[in-house]
Order: sequence, then structure tokens, then C-alpha cells
Amino acid sequence: MEPTSPLQIADYRRFWLARFLAVFSTLSMVVLIGYQTYDVARADYGMDRSQAAFMLGLLGAAQFVPLMLLTPVAGVAADRFDRRIVVLCANGVDALIAVALALATWRDALSLPLLFSLAALHGSARVFNGPALSAIAPNLVSQQLLPKAIALSSIAWQVGTVIGPAIGGLLFAWSPSSPYFLSAALLLASGLLILSIRPVRAQHDGPRAHPLRQMIEGFQFVRRERFLLGCITLDLFAVLLGGATAMLPVYARDILAVGPEGLGIMRGAPAVGASLVAALLSWQPLERNVGVKMLWAVVAFGAATIVFALSRSFLLSLGALACLGAADMISVFVRNSLVQLNTPDNKRGRVSSISGLAISASNELGELESGLVAGLIGATGAVVFGGVGAIVVTAIWAWIFPELRRARTFAPTFLHEGQAQQETTKEPAS
Repeated sequence: MEPTSPLQIADYRRFWLARFLAVFSTLSMVVLIGYQTYDVARADYGMDRSQAAFMLGLLGAAQFVPLMLLTPVAGVAADRFDRRIVVLCANGVDALIAVALALATWRDALSLPLLFSLAALHGSARVFNGPALSAIAPNLVSQQLLPKAIALSSIAWQVGTVIGPAIGGLLFAWSPSSPYFLSAALLLASGLLILSIRPVRAQHDGPRAHPLRQMIEGFQFVRRERFLLGCITLDLFAVLLGGATAMLPVYARDILAVGPEGLGIMRGAPAVGASLVAALLSWQPLERNVGVKMLWAVVAFGAATIVFALSRSFLLSLGALACLGAADMISVFVRNSLVQLNTPDNKRGRVSSISGLAISASNELGELESGLVAGLIGATGAVVFGGVGAIVVTAIWAWIFPELRRARTFAPTFLHEGQAQQETTKEPAS
């Protein structure tokens, strides 16, 4: 009998748990790196609030530069090699980073150059992990189950995003090095779970092209498919402007005064809202008018960002962050489903890497943008500016990419290359 849920498939269950452990570990680690960067800048370098906030922007840039440079290589690796091995190697690098952070924290040897260097190395590992991991799921389930699989995968992501920073913050308050040691162990466990899945390679119809040619083909495919281009770039520009997470250390330390424990709770609040929505979507996925719903979700994301920026109540701030996460989950679910179902398997690694670059650009460059704007008008002004910007960008994209508004279902719209070639070589009717 055909499975009716992805969780009935053993390989998918291992994939789900591996994804959860990886997200738990890396998010805990990344959030604490941000807090320690801000704290070290203030305490050890004597920077004021605006200068230290700018350091958070530079931290985001340090993670983004390797992502930008290595994205084409990572996409080809996911389409040429066993995707499990790619994920395992990336997890191994992240585990080494966690150990280095644990030892440096334990010996009180942290500095801004060390934090920036390890953040850049984490960006290098993540650029290989993302495309390979994203491309594995469609090979484990049928096309009919893929929307549910994406929703369940999002639950793994969001639950890890909730629990990871919260537990990391609590452990950090007890022993600052302990959350990093825990992250290293869980990253290795995640890699072993991925390795236990059957080998996963991209499906190729013929001989594979040269790696450089494959890189070019990936970018050409996305550029040619305006539908995919609109989905990917909407996330890039909306979240680049609307991300409030870069300023969370400022709110935790100086505005709301809730410390690292409060930072962990705030960092997990968006994932609480997102997890509830993801659970609903895994039970009852969206099926109609998916493009319009994605656009309105981004508008709601921007509005919740503005509420968070202006709030001086910890509870109201948590509520705004939860709403922000719920809206973002709808957008992510629709976008990921559209991208995966509208991409041939032999290009999923490369398209996922391009999508991952856009997501990382929106996150890391968004942190840089927030840091720069915060240095000019303060943290509150920077977050308000970002929320308004996300709403404006959504309106512009709805106009210049009408394909997004017209997307009624998740049905694939791409033509395989062979079909496209046949269409272009047909003789016109006489």
C-alpha cells in the first residue's frame, strides 16, 4: 500500500531527525556567536551601542562572503556527488567550529577577529549543507507527498529553531562553553543519521556536463524561469530589509534588558508561530491561490516586524515575533514547494544552492543592512525601516512578477529541456 504520510517512510524519518538536530545545533551556535560578538565589542573593545550593533552587521557579512563565492560550487557538488556525503562533510566542519568556540569561550580567549573567522567558516560549511540537504527530500517521497514532506521538514527546522536557541541560552547562563560542546555532538549525530539513508544522487538522463558548464546551466535555468526567479528574489529583498533578528542582541541586552536567557526565548519566538503553522500545513497543505497567499504572508511579516520594533514590553515583543514567524512560515512553505516542484531533479542541487544564496543574502546581508542603519538611526529605527521596506518590496514584486499572483496551485510549470527543444524546432503551420 502506498504511504499516505512521509513519516511512514523510514528514510524520511531519519532525514527529518537529522535536519532537526542540525538546525538545533547550528541555530544555538549562531545566536550565541551574535550575543558574544555584541558583548565582546561592548565589554572588551569599549564600543558604544551603535558601534557594537554595527559589529553584528559585519558578522553577517563575514558569513555571507563565503556563501556568495562558493554557492555555484556547492550546487554542482549536490548534483554530482552522493548528497549524503556532502551533508556529512559540512556537518563535520560545523562540529569543529563548535569545538573551537567552546574552547575559546572556556579559556576566555574570544576576540572579534576570531569570532568573525569562525563565522566565515560556518558560512562555508552551510553553503554546502543547504543545497544537498534540500535536494534529498524529493528523492525520498513521491511528488504527491512532497508538499507534506516540505511542511514536516519545516516543522523540524522551526522546532529546532525554538529549542536550540532557548536551550543554548539557558546552558550559556550556566556554563558558557557547554552549548557549543552539545552542538558539536549533535552535529555529528545528524551526519550519521544522514549517512544511514540510502545513497542519494541526482537523476541524469545522459552524460554529465563539465562542472563549470553545470554552474552556468543552473543560473540560466533560474533566469529563464521567471516564476522561479520571482519566488527566489522576493525572499531575497523582502527579508533582507525586514529581518529583525540581527538586532535581537541589542534588544536583549540594552532595550528590553532580558539578557542571554531572554535572547534565546526571543530567538525562538518566531519559530513557535512558524511551528504551529507548519503543523497545520502538514495536515492540510495549501492548494489554491498559493501565489497570492505567499505575497500577503510577506506583507504580514513586514507588519509584525514594525510592531516588534516599537514594542517595549517583553510579552508584546514575543507575540510580534511569533506572528512574524507564522507569516514567514506560510511564505517559506509556498516558495519551497513551488521551487522544488518546478525544478527537474538533475538541477535541484543547483537551483537549491541559488535559492539558498538568496536566503543567506537576505539573512546575512540583512544583518549588515540592519547594522549599518542602526549605526545611523538606532536599532529601533533600523527594524521599523526594515518592516516598511518588506511591505514595499512585496508590492513591487507583485507588479513586476505577475506570475506570482497567477500561481493557483503547486503544479509544475517548467518544460523539460527536451520538450522545450522540440517546441522550438517545430515548423510553423502553413
